[in-house]
Parts: sequence; C-alpha cells; structure tokens
Amino acid sequence: MSNLDVDDFIQQNRALAAEVETYRGYWESDKHWEPRREFILRNIKDFTPEQLDHLLSLSMVWANKVFLGCRYSSELLEKVVEMAEGIEVEDAPVFKTRDEIVRNQQGR
Repeated sequence: MSNLDVDDFIQQNRALAAEVETYRGYWESDKHWEPRREFILRNIKDFTPEQLDHLLSLSMVWANKVFLGCRYSSELLEKVVEMAEGIEVEDAPVFKTRDEIVRNQQGR
C-alpha cells in the first residue's frame, strides 16, 4: 500500500480509519504514527476483533525496531518485517549493534 493507497483506503473506510486513529499514542509524532497506522491498516483484515491487541502489539514491535532500534527474537522480527513489507519509512534512523561498534574501534 503506497501513501496514495492508504489515503484511498481511509477515504473508503472512514469508520475503520477513525477507529485506527484512536490507537495512536500521544507520544507518537506524525513521522512515527503514519507508518505504524499503515502497518495496522494493511494487517487488520487478518485479525479478529478479539486479536486486535495482538495486532497493535506487533505494530509497536515493528515501530520500536524501526525507530528506536529495539531488538527482539528473530522469529518475532521475521513476522513483523513480513507484515510490514512495502511500507516506506522516510529518514529512518540507522542503528549499529555493540559488536559493530567494537569491530570498528578495533580496526583503527
């Protein structure tokens, strides 16, 4: 779903879009919220209403990985990366692991 597709989807599904907006955390900037909202909208059809908390948790895992560099199990990361396939994040930070930093320091 490109940004245009997301906008079209929101226009055609106003009630769902309004509901999804209620899931935005007060701390989330537009830069963080818009990709997470797209993650939720792309995947909401695959979850029942009873599983909504699970979807929201997965969206936070993905956002935390992308924007904060948080680390999770490889199985969980594979799942959320697959669910987020095609979502474009502008100016996403690039994180280095401790091992990468140590390797760079030793190479000097």
